This record gives sequence, C-alpha cells and structure tokens, in this order.
Amino acid sequence: MRALALRTENLLATLALGGLMLLPLAEIVTRKFFESGIPGAGPFAQNLTIWVGLLGAAIAAREGKLLTLATGEFLPAGTITRVAHVIAGFVGAAVSTIFAVGGAALVQTERSVGDIIAVHVPVWVAPLAFPLAFAVIAARLVWRASPHWLGRAIALGGIAAGYWIATHYQVLEGRAVWPWITAIVVAGVLGAPIFTLLGGIAMFAFFADGSRPIVPLIKAYEELTSPSANLAAIPLFTFTGFLLAEGKSSERLMRALRGLVGWMPGGTAIAAATLCAFFTLFTGGSGVTILALGGLLLPVLVKEGYREKFAIGLLTASGSLGLLFPLSVPLILYGIVAQNVAIEDLFIGGLLPGLLMLGLLAALGIREAIVSKALRTPFRFGESVAALWEAKWELLLPVVVLYALLGGYVTMSETAAIAALYALIVQRFIHRDLQSFRDVLRVASECTALVGGVLVILAVAVGLTNYLVNAQVPTHLIDWTRSHVESKLLFLLALNVFLLLVGTVMDIFSAIVVVVPLLVPLAAEYNISLVHLGVIFIANLELGFLHPPLGLNLLLASVRFKKPVLQVMWATLPMLGILAVGVLLITYIPWLTEGLLRYMGKM
Repeated sequence: MRALALRTENLLATLALGGLMLLPLAEIVTRKFFESGIPGAGPFAQNLTIWVGLLGAAIAAREGKLLTLATGEFLPAGTITRVAHVIAGFVGAAVSTIFAVGGAALVQTERSVGDIIAVHVPVWVAPLAFPLAFAVIAARLVWRASPHWLGRAIALGGIAAGYWIATHYQVLEGRAVWPWITAIVVAGVLGAPIFTLLGGIAMFAFFADGSRPIVPLIKAYEELTSPSANLAAIPLFTFTGFLLAEGKSSERLMRALRGLVGWMPGGTAIAAATLCAFFTLFTGGSGVTILALGGLLLPVLVKEGYREKFAIGLLTASGSLGLLFPLSVPLILYGIVAQNVAIEDLFIGGLLPGLLMLGLLAALGIREAIVSKALRTPFRFGESVAALWEAKWELLLPVVVLYALLGGYVTMSETAAIAALYALIVQRFIHRDLQSFRDVLRVASECTALVGGVLVILAVAVGLTNYLVNAQVPTHLIDWTRSHVESKLLFLLALNVFLLLVGTVMDIFSAIVVVVPLLVPLAAEYNISLVHLGVIFIANLELGFLHPPLGLNLLLASVRFKKPVLQVMWATLPMLGILAVGVLLITYIPWLTEGLLRYMGKM
C-alpha cells in the first residue's frame, strides 16, 4: 500500500512537470500555425509551477532532501545529533502546519471569490497545493525526526503547537517577536529545513503585526503567479540537466572535448572542467555535477598522471563552474527576484566572467600537467571528428535554445520547455540512455525533489521579503550604509566578504531569494547595474561553495570521493585562491560584465 502511494505521488509530480513542459510547446505551435495561442496557457503554466514545486517539496521531505544550512553537518554524532534532529523536526513541523492552515484559509477565500484561471477552471485549485503539500511535509518531518517513537512523539507536538499558534495568532499581536525568531534560528542551525527558517520568521513577524497566517501566502501566490516571473523555466531547465546527467552524455562530451584539447598540456583537466561547467549551468550547482561526473572524471585524470589531490580539488571546484553561462538556473532565479532586469542581459553579461573563471582553472590545470608530466592525447583529426559527431546532439542543445531565445521567437518559459523536450528526445529515443519511460519517471521524480526544495524556499521567502519592505528594512540599510561607507570600492569589498560568508552556509538558491531584495536598492545607491550586481553575486557564491569549513561542494566531494572533508578542503585551496582572484577582477572591472552589452547597444 505504501509503495503504491509513493508511486502515485511520483506519478502526479511527473505529470505536473510534463504538463508544465507540454503547455508552452503547444502554445508555440498554435501561435505559429493559428496566429493565436492557447487560451489561458500562461496562467495555467504559472499555476502548474506551484503544484510542481510543492509536490516536489513533499517528495524532498520524504527523501530527506529539503535544503538545510550546512551547520548541522558538523554536530558531533551521538546524543547531541539525535536531540538536534528532534528539535529541528518539532520546529519544522510547527512552521509547516502554520503554512498548511494559512493555505487552507487562502483556498477558502479564493472559493468564496469564485474567480477562474481560464476555461472555467477555478482559481482555488492552484493554491490547494499549499495546504496539501505543507500538511504532508509536516508529517514527514515528524517521521524523519527520529528512528524512535519517543522522538517522533515529541516532534509530533510541533504539529499541535503549529495548529494552535495558527488559530490563536491574535495572542502574539504587539508582543516581542525575537524569542520566537531566536528559537527558529536555533532550529535552523540544528538542521531544520531552510524554508522553515525563512517562513517561520516571516509568519511570526506578521503575527506580531496582527496579520493572519493567510497574509504571507497571499503574497507568495501573487508573486509566484505573476506573468513576469517566468518561474516555469527553473524546473524545466533543471529537468534538462537531470536528463543529460543520465546515461552516457558525459562520456560522449568528454570524448569530444579531449579530442579538441587533449593534445595540449593540461588538456584533459581543461576538458574535465569544461564538462563540469556544461552540466552545472543546468543543475544550478546543486551538487548533481560532482555526484554524477566525479566517478567518471577522477579515474581519467589520475590515469593520465595528475595527482589525486589535484584531481579532487579540480573536480570539487569545477562543480560550481557554469553558473555564469547562458541558461544558468541561478541567473534566471536572480532575474526573477531582482526584477527590472532582462534575463537575456544577464546571460550576455555573465559570458565573459564565466569564461574568465573557467580559464583560471584551466591555467591551473596546465601548470599541474607540466609539473606532474601528465599524459597528452595526440591530436587525430579522424578521432576528433568522430567524437564531435557522436556528441553532436548534446553540443547542439545550447545552440538551439539560445537561438530560439535570443532570436525573440519564444519566451523564457517556452525556451526551457524546448530544452527539456530536446533532452528528453535525445536521451530516450536517439541514444536510448533512458531505456524506458519508467526511467523517465525516476529522473522526473529526482528533479522535482530538487526543484521542490528550491521553490518552497522561494514561496515562503516572498512573505519575508514583503515584511522587510513594509518594515522599511532596505531603507534603513541604505541609510546606514550611506553614512558609514562612502567609497564604492569599499562597498564592493564589503559586498564580496558578505556574499562569501553567505555562500558558505547557504545554498545558492536560498541566498538569491533572501539576500538579493536587500542588495538591489543598495547597489542602486552606488550606481552598480543590476546585471553587474547579479554577476558579482553569482561569482561570489561560486566561491562560497568551496569556502571551508562549510562549503557545499566540500561536503559533497567528501561523500563522492570517500575522502575526509579536511582532505578535500586542502586539495581545493589552490582552486579557491585562483578563483578568488577571478571574483575580484569581475567585481572591480565592470567592463567584463557590461562590455558585450554596451557593444550590442543594450546599456
């Protein structure tokens, strides 16, 4: 019975993701041949994204994949860790229950209004995902809080506490909010999911102002279904990356890259870094790159004479490359959160900085190859042509997608749908790396779990952002900065340090959602363009992935290569240093970001 329920849940998430892909594609076809699109296609896609995100969050809760702060990884094993898990489960369940109650109120409100999305489909169907998903998440956080029934019973109290608070929010009006926020922050440090940290702070802040639990969810629903959000691009591009990570796409691309540059000193290292960058631009630096490619690339590098320490460091650092290249999911999310900036401009602005970061790692690979006398692959024209031909479908993907987008033929969401369909056809029917639709369902389930962990953070963080704006926090921050930091160069240096610390403890998606709304008005005060700010932001978070002791890539590489975190950290320090130079160049030479845009007349 349980297995059937899990398969049904996976199937629902996959169908939602499939609908999200097919709807924009159908819109493209009907617009082309019938000169008018599908009625309500845009609103349907926007509302379907909510279901994809929240169903994915429920799956992530089931699999223990909800995004958390890295701090919980360093708690000592034993009683302390067990107690921490129970506390995190209690608070997580409480906050999830509050959101479930608020979501139920939102559904009831929309039903009473009686509005429709399009074609007689009522609006209340979309926000129904909020109470259903958050209720499931609360139950699963309780279940995963402890392997013992006593621990689960304690965590179960979180559901009761959350329900009581949500239905008696009036008692908190006008009272000090800091004790509640302190408790939530402590739970976050102990391992509670990031969405409970951000969402809990938002909820209790609104309660102190006398607002109902429905208020943050109204804000979230309005923002997530905004036509300008292009939110559907995030799950669809991520799905593209997951499809490519399956099977032998990485092997085909590696063969092609080695055929082109393998004859150079460090050619294999350059090929490995480039391959990692290609995969990361779709998966968003989520660790999929290291986990998917590490087992393939490490033996290749070691076999050709590179030191294992260097190879581990290179692959760990390369796991965050690609975030600045066109089609990067974090760049898309930054554009959505920052607003008033074209995502196409971010793609163009990030190109030279992305090549700079890749080039710096390539230079390190060349030096290592010369020192260790690593083998080279003799250039053979026939082999290079054969390798490029074998990998032609993967290599054509960014060309097709960028042509469609930059040519003005399709929207961002439609571009993402084209990319996902292209990858699906290549992997399922051309190369047949996915041998059945059961494999497609599995990949879609894994994708929605990751996407859900991101979008649930975005959903709850919208409420927190609105509260901060209403409380004039950005205004106060601008006033303080203006009175204490007069130099633009000093501000940029402080920004680098701050973002490096943020990237050390938070994943890139959470950091974008939480921090960008606060930095946008500050950047305007110092005449920093939103494109330059975005590139600085992403570049610093690339660095944060590698910063000891909590950098996400360090932890994932430790797991993938079966090495202690400290050993991985030492192996990665040279890469951290040279990429830090790249970040400083990107920060203090705006031409790297804005040069192409000015040449194209976009600035």
